[in-house]
Amino acid sequence: MLKVIEKALANGQKTLSEYESRLVIESAGVFVAAASLVKTKAEAVREAERLGYPVVLKGCSAELAHKTEAGMVALNIHDGSQVEKVFDELTARAKNLDGILVEKMLRGNREFVIGLTRDSQFGPCVMFGLGGIFTEALKDVTFRVAPLTRDDAFEMMDEIKTKKLLGEFRGSPAVDREALAQALIGVGNLGVRYGAIAEIDINPLIIVGDKPVAADALVVLSERN
Repeated sequence: MLKVIEKALANGQKTLSEYESRLVIESAGVFVAAASLVKTKAEAVREAERLGYPVVLKGCSAELAHKTEAGMVALNIHDGSQVEKVFDELTARAKNLDGILVEKMLRGNREFVIGLTRDSQFGPCVMFGLGGIFTEALKDVTFRVAPLTRDDAFEMMDEIKTKKLLGEFRGSPAVDREALAQALIGVGNLGVRYGAIAEIDINPLIIVGDKPVAADALVVLSERN
């Protein structure tokens, strides 16, 4: 995992690509949506069929920190012809892509966010709260200084105003709190262990069944190590 960061720093990157960011958070115990990075349309179709439709296609590059705003994310793709069409559109829209990320479309009606920031006084701090489109609007989040204990993680879950969403919800089971705690603790440990990580943003973290699964991730780098 550290080689990913070292290579990025050597290349002068300020952020990791989504594919690289996924590798980092997955190494820390965060569940991530199944995905593959491809270079050709044929590979894209093959991987989409392997993952099973519907899928998501995303342009992948360290320069694409805000993919949705740049029009580099396409959701709910249901067949091979649509994969080919979207692949052409995305590759025409941006240059210097690492490839196209083909990702399994997640189904879930609850979305959360996990983040990491560096406070000038306290150092790495983990953030947890309501995610998706409501993160900025409602700002229902809580923080802890890393490293986190299991008790810290469970306290964070109980501190957000929308904590009822972590229980049984509209026929869906209660969230696996142990898996969520593992993700929170793991993100905190990344911040403690790697000074070159300035920020982490996992949003949305979608609840699929009872499991929290990262549908998107961004790791921001600093020159500190």
